[in-house]
Amino acid sequence: MKNIFYSILILFVLTISCGEGAAKKVNQDNVNATEAKSQQNISNSPVMKFDKQSHDFGNINEGDIVTTTFSFTNAGKSDLIIVDARGSCGCTVPKYSNEPIAPGTTGVISVQFNSKGKVGSQEKTVTLSANTVPNTKILKIRAQVASK
Repeated sequence: MKNIFYSILILFVLTISCGEGAAKKVNQDNVNATEAKSQQNISNSPVMKFDKQSHDFGNINEGDIVTTTFSFTNAGKSDLIIVDARGSCGCTVPKYSNEPIAPGTTGVISVQFNSKGKVGSQEKTVTLSANTVPNTKILKIRAQVASK
């Protein structure tokens, strides 16, 4: 009777330990496949390459409205889509096209700064959201605003 009990116990332990090893291998294979697919998606994703990432307007007078453009090229392998662009305050207004930008094609983001009520050294940002990796990009503008 003891021999039967020990035989069943050994068989049970072997079944469980073999099953866990197979499950771990399947899980690791799934992780490896997911990582490889993720790397492939990153290498095929659009890439924004800017001619500049900041602009200094220099000395301007309070109340002046100034504009600059940021040019970029889609250096990736798939269409680039800008989903959103937000200024750090209401005085900074970005404009962009939400049309897809094909690989190798250039695009422009226009940024307007209204200096009304903004005396002194000013630094503002525009945060872009796009289908790139990483999916956000920050552009900066600066100005030294003199009072009237």
